Amino acid sequence: MSALTLAARDSGTMLRRNLLHARRYPSLTLNLLLTPVVLLLLFVYIFGDVMSAGIGGGGADRAQYIAYIVPGILLMTIGSTVVGTAVSVSTDMTEGIIARFRTMAIHRGSVLVGHVIGSVLQAVMSVILVGAVAVAIGFRSTDATPLEWLAALALLVLFATALTWVAVGMGLVSPNAEAASNNALPMVLLPLLSSAFIPVDTMPGWFQPVAEYQPFTPAIETLRGLLLGSEIGNNGWLTLAWSVGLVALGYFWATAKFNHDPK
Repeated sequence: MSALTLAARDSGTMLRRNLLHARRYPSLTLNLLLTPVVLLLLFVYIFGDVMSAGIGGGGADRAQYIAYIVPGILLMTIGSTVVGTAVSVSTDMTEGIIARFRTMAIHRGSVLVGHVIGSVLQAVMSVILVGAVAVAIGFRSTDATPLEWLAALALLVLFATALTWVAVGMGLVSPNAEAASNNALPMVLLPLLSSAFIPVDTMPGWFQPVAEYQPFTPAIETLRGLLLGSEIGNNGWLTLAWSVGLVALGYFWATAKFNHDPK
């Protein structure tokens, strides 16, 4: 059996293991999924009229605000989901199962690959569920072409992969599951400080760089442009650069820590 075949086989085994864990213990995933759903309902039904009037400068239009907010909520869903990845990786490292895997004839990188692929699949499923809630309360994307829908899906998968590798690194450096959850909290907070809920140019001048120079804002603007036909500008390239950079950072960080961790 070639090294590539061995790696693929062992990665598939670890993927099944992680998916079984997610199925048997769904409470963490459901709790993390609850955050974007609650925020979606809160901002649409409580603040929707006021926020839409403020953004548009005219009358209140809740339907318009639903269209504006959904792309940000979808990317926030990915950020919330990968928090569970950090917790899962930290739990594996602290409960001794990794030490057991290291004594077995399995491909060393398959443990991390299984976590990453499983987390990306869970993130995509979470996005679908939150998207279904958004459609149920009135979100529509009538102007997007099939190619734009495909590009939007590719963006979500790439961004989920980037955040997942970073979350794996956070889980590996955390001493326990609670610390891993706290370390991954920026994945949930950064979307709140982005253009998810209001345009960047409506924020105070001193705060605008915080919202603009971070990975979520260009990703949100790109997804918004693909789904709603708004201007994307350079945001597509910025999203690609952020995603590739985070994948590289997370991958090298996680693999270096995993290969040198004595546990």
